[in-house]
Amino acid sequence: MDTTQRSLAVVTGASSGIGRELAFECARNGFDLLIAADQGPLEETAAALRDLGVSVSTLTVDLATPAGVAALVERIGSQPVDALLANAGHGLGRAFLDQDFANIRHVINTNVSGTLDLLHQVGRRMRSQGRGRILVTGSIAGRMPGSFQAVYNGTKAFIDSFCYALRDELKDSGVTVTCLMPGPTDTEFFERADMMDTEVATGPKASPADVAKAGFEAMMDGESDVVAGWKNKLQALMANVTPDEVLAQRHRKMAEPGSARH
Repeated sequence: MDTTQRSLAVVTGASSGIGRELAFECARNGFDLLIAADQGPLEETAAALRDLGVSVSTLTVDLATPAGVAALVERIGSQPVDALLANAGHGLGRAFLDQDFANIRHVINTNVSGTLDLLHQVGRRMRSQGRGRILVTGSIAGRMPGSFQAVYNGTKAFIDSFCYALRDELKDSGVTVTCLMPGPTDTEFFERADMMDTEVATGPKASPADVAKAGFEAMMDGESDVVAGWKNKLQALMANVTPDEVLAQRHRKMAEPGSARH
């Protein structure tokens, strides 16, 4: 198959969950792929993607580090990037003062510093070429103070806000920025965040495939944001009119250790 005219999509956090499903959305819509993640079965994902008739390359890399971002940019090389789906991110449960600060720093570096580093480098290329689509995975968690998930929610508040600002700065450039804001989703997120004994981890969750489809379609349509799922849309609307102190109390009930449904 001749792939010389196909567009390239770069997807981070692509080994599982929403990122993996975003990669499949790209493949089903004719994008060649460069997929990256810090862990997980990237080669298995790549093999399944290739079955859809697209070219796929992989990179196992920690995008919390400048060296990791540099390695991904080097792998991109001189290829024009038509879509950047910046999905890499980590959660972190439990009380802030009970967390190891090395873990706190890694969440901030993954969700914020590494994401911005990648957006800065690839975004400049897109602006120069006069076209490009950027999808960043934020969260409706960014709309509320996250008791027992304070660092994660804080990083997503930053990302959600940043996306709107970057979108406005690029409005005349041919480059669009879309923020995907999922709610609880059926992925490895809660296990990796040490939150399996919480109500939010044991409650209902969205399908990562549905979330990814909503995000991909919003990116392709050039929309500013998308909140996946009607319950999450309602929660996001309510967060806009609810005092922060009340939101923090509600979040405690969902995320406090030991709050799991039985």
